[in-house]
Amino acid sequence: MKNDLFEKAPIHTAYLKLAIPVVLSMVVQLVYNMVDTYFIALTRNTALVAGVSICTPLFTLFLAFGDMFGLGGSSVISRMLGAGKGNDVKRISAFCVYASIVFGIIVTAVLLAGETPILLFLGADESTLSYAMQYYRYIVLGCTFIIFSLIPTNILRAVGHPNASMIASIMGAVINMVLDPIFIFGLGMGAKGAAIATIIGYICSTSFSVWYIATKCDTLSVSIRDLKISSAELGMIFAVGLPASVTNFTQTLGMTLTNRSLSVYGSDAIAVMGIVLKIVNIVMLVIVGLAFGGQPLTGYCYGAKNTERLKKVLAFAYKIVCGVGFVMAVVVALLANPLLHLFLSDSTLIDMGVIMLRLQMPCMVLMGFGLVTICTFQSMGKGLPALILSICRQGVVYAIVIALFSSLFGYNGVISAQLGSDVISFFIAIGLFVAVVKPVLQNKLNS
Repeated sequence: MKNDLFEKAPIHTAYLKLAIPVVLSMVVQLVYNMVDTYFIALTRNTALVAGVSICTPLFTLFLAFGDMFGLGGSSVISRMLGAGKGNDVKRISAFCVYASIVFGIIVTAVLLAGETPILLFLGADESTLSYAMQYYRYIVLGCTFIIFSLIPTNILRAVGHPNASMIASIMGAVINMVLDPIFIFGLGMGAKGAAIATIIGYICSTSFSVWYIATKCDTLSVSIRDLKISSAELGMIFAVGLPASVTNFTQTLGMTLTNRSLSVYGSDAIAVMGIVLKIVNIVMLVIVGLAFGGQPLTGYCYGAKNTERLKKVLAFAYKIVCGVGFVMAVVVALLANPLLHLFLSDSTLIDMGVIMLRLQMPCMVLMGFGLVTICTFQSMGKGLPALILSICRQGVVYAIVIALFSSLFGYNGVISAQLGSDVISFFIAIGLFVAVVKPVLQNKLNS
């Protein structure tokens, strides 16, 4: 494999060439999630919208499980390539592929067995439980494909094939968007129709990814014959993969805490917050794509012990992620009312949503700084600081803040808790960067 992109290309060119396909694929993923919400909202049934919103944390849970092998494997692969150990990459990729499939099957069995108590924990009540069950069952049945989808998209980026990763994501999203209205309205399937359309999209996406790796990418492997891994390599994957998984798992926890805290104010509040979070994802997924898109470059430079190039990569990453986050946050805050009009017609609910949405926007820049820092730790194989920072924003810190704010300020405390959590997490990220990354760079990667 030619490594000119990682070694010689200008920083901004290399970074954006890797990151932009990730951003585009994530934006498309966002669009079809919003299309789901749009078509479901057309039913004018807030209990149905709330029921589907209650299941939203499941997606981040599945993505968390996928990241355990996808981000963990891609981090190891990037560092191996940088260190000139390309021959070992096939084994790592094959392990991540088959481990994710086995793990997905286990997750399906567990979640099907615990359907009702899990939905009640997520915030379902008498008015929303039946709708949530419809969506839940089909999403869980197809969760192996969602979990698996994270593996090829991440490892393809790690070896310099971001466009293939993007095509796979866009393919699944387009298929989902086409099938949504057919299943929801044409076949009268409602919530379960949206879930089935989503799973079919993921099946098509993962099928393309497997075909591409098997026929177009000599660096990676999906062959079971390459399924060999040492205990040391397994440790390297999970040292990064588990903290990466925790990052998404805490988002599941955060959404669950939000839904449960809002449930005392009625299903309308949950439904509006569900729509608001879909809009917030417009900004968030662009930031995530920019942050994680450059991760292979960071990992390669670290593995190659190229200190000066690594410093430039990190400087550019913080500038582009935080800068884009700021601009998009301002635009979305200004357009809050018309954006919510796309999903809601009731003026009271729209006013409620505008306040929720604008309170979320300052979080985007703070979150962007934290994400680049997490990606840096993951690229360097620094599992512990990545884990600490991962459990802050929507984990331990958010749980404390939302409990405190809701008790002190009631409803307004609940909807502003994310901002309070992000401010605290921002300062934690600065402290961890100074403590972990700065000494490594000063020691010229010899530590």
